[in-house]
Amino acid sequence: MDTLASGKANLDVMAETLLSLAKHDRSILVVTGDSRGSGKLTGFGKALPGQIVEVGIAEQNLVGISAGLASTGKRVFAVSPACFQTARALEQIKNDVAYSNQPVKLVGISAGVSYGALGSTHHSLHDYAALLAIHNIDIVSPADNFETREAIKAAVDYPRPVYLRFGKKPMPDLHSPDTKFKIGKAIHIQKGKDVTFVATGETVSLVVMASNLLKEKGVSAGIISMHTLRPLDEQALLEAARSSNAMITVEEHSINGGLGSLCASLLFQRGYCLPFKIIGIPDEYTVTGSQGEILAHYGISPQALAEAALSLIQTQGSPEMTVIS
Repeated sequence: MDTLASGKANLDVMAETLLSLAKHDRSILVVTGDSRGSGKLTGFGKALPGQIVEVGIAEQNLVGISAGLASTGKRVFAVSPACFQTARALEQIKNDVAYSNQPVKLVGISAGVSYGALGSTHHSLHDYAALLAIHNIDIVSPADNFETREAIKAAVDYPRPVYLRFGKKPMPDLHSPDTKFKIGKAIHIQKGKDVTFVATGETVSLVVMASNLLKEKGVSAGIISMHTLRPLDEQALLEAARSSNAMITVEEHSINGGLGSLCASLLFQRGYCLPFKIIGIPDEYTVTGSQGEILAHYGISPQALAEAALSLIQTQGSPEMTVIS
């Protein structure tokens, strides 16, 4: 089985959840940078015109205004394409939000390579790295509709600045109804002794499909949805390193400075040594194509991920993990 039934786009769920919450809480405001349509917020604007602010294509103003509103006690969701929000407005994120400790909920939409053929100018493959270098802002990248819904609900009263990252294609539901969600607490989708995939955001569904392919070959693959990069769930990562023979991180982001770098740094500094591979976008400007074509080109597809796992296991011979005391 290499496919999963599709649900809604996480962006749709984000907008629906925000509208539902804002109807009962006038302190919830949405600030957009010409993103009402692309952020699926047209319905929000029609239903609650007094709770949405449109600043136009002016990302720096978007973040500055959001920080000002948050300072008055408003619960502000600042919605803009991830590629622009975390580049053009990086100084405002650093100073007006993080340094000033304003609990703005920065929502980066159409992240990763969601804009497909629009090219590298519109791809957001730097956002994890840029924001991880800034103190006092947490980073959440939901995998499916459930994680999206719970992340938005958690963000409303979240006391710290937080960045929420979304793509725009329909996503399958990956979790059982009794799953618990908490910012900073990874979700174990399944455990496996041969290899563990640690994935974030919308790559998690691809990892689930890859694990199904590996199961057919007798390979036991664990899956962790590391929906929060900061604060990173260190305990979940270390437990996976102890219980699995190899580890692969997967992200729709540059291989530099994102999830893979975080995991590698933590494991090595804690004295863990096991076969390890970072899968993401290599250090180059991306090829042109649709989101699916770009990801497949760089080995982020169920078949390629399964092959990468098999190669890692076979090449390394699944040696015993070493912990340096």
